[in-house]
Amino acid sequence: MFNFRSDGRSFQGSHRCLIPSDGFFEFTDAEPGQKRKTKWRFTLAGQRLFWVAGLIKDGAFAMLTTEPGVDIAPYHDRQIVVLRPQDGAAWLNLQTPHDDLLRALPAGSLDAEKVFPVAA
Repeated sequence: MFNFRSDGRSFQGSHRCLIPSDGFFEFTDAEPGQKRKTKWRFTLAGQRLFWVAGLIKDGAFAMLTTEPGVDIAPYHDRQIVVLRPQDGAAWLNLQTPHDDLLRALPAGSLDAEKVFPVAA
């Protein structure tokens, strides 16, 4: 399992983890004249690194997903749960209710950069 829907689930008693990341990718339809899909890289605005909320089971991890936020919705119908650096401990220790963490970040939190095809 690689992605796991977080919507409407309880993770009380689960083995939570933080997956460090500096970005993630989504793909949209190919541009006119291209055979490959358009590739987009997303980063957390103003931060070099962020966390992805995850779970561990049977020695493997899964990234939690949620409904897409405003920044991702034009590119994909789901998104990984991105946690700001300061929110990592809250996910591991359940210091904050699930619903406050396992959701899309507010509009403008993620920067999108087209990485393929490269602009001429």
